[in-house]
Amino acid sequence: MQRRHFIAAGMAATALPLIPGLVHAQDGAVEPAPESEGEGKASTYSRDEILAAGSDFLGVTVEALGGALEKIFADYGEHPTAYIAGEEASGSVGIGVRYGKGNLFMKETPDPVHLYWQGPSIGFDTGANASRVFSLVYNLREPIYMYRRFPGVEGSAYFIGGLGVTYQRAEGIVLTPIRAGVGFRLGANIGYMSFSKKRRILPL
Repeated sequence: MQRRHFIAAGMAATALPLIPGLVHAQDGAVEPAPESEGEGKASTYSRDEILAAGSDFLGVTVEALGGALEKIFADYGEHPTAYIAGEEASGSVGIGVRYGKGNLFMKETPDPVHLYWQGPSIGFDTGANASRVFSLVYNLREPIYMYRRFPGVEGSAYFIGGLGVTYQRAEGIVLTPIRAGVGFRLGANIGYMSFSKKRRILPL
């Protein structure tokens, strides 16, 4: 029920004008993630820790998740500083929206940090889906640095029981959402994900 509410609220929000300048998309070229600004480094998670946490949360086998992780590890390394486990709903017919919520896990924080995300997407994209999302986070030193916009380029196919991977990047921090869910969504869209402490209706 919550997921249907997310989609309905999001699609209604897109009836409002979307300012093109709000979407600062980055090209699809993958660059190594630079160190984020500031002193100190956060503790990292190992490959085995990520495989165990991700496969358990997404409800897939270690082998299935391992296949999705191989490219991420090749692009950004095997030791993310955090990960996010959550769920989201999205819908699109040319212009779409995405709403989600989840918990951020870091070794420096004794308890997970609850957060929300939302954002518009504009591109050759159609359909709707509800997904569990497991995101690796690179170069995050403290949870406070999550509350910003993360632009990115998406080009994924979503199938029942399948996994889709996208990259988001801002100020040296890299997110690599891995989605497993129901519904069908195919295409490549350009948008951003904006993280916040509280739920927002408008995808801004």
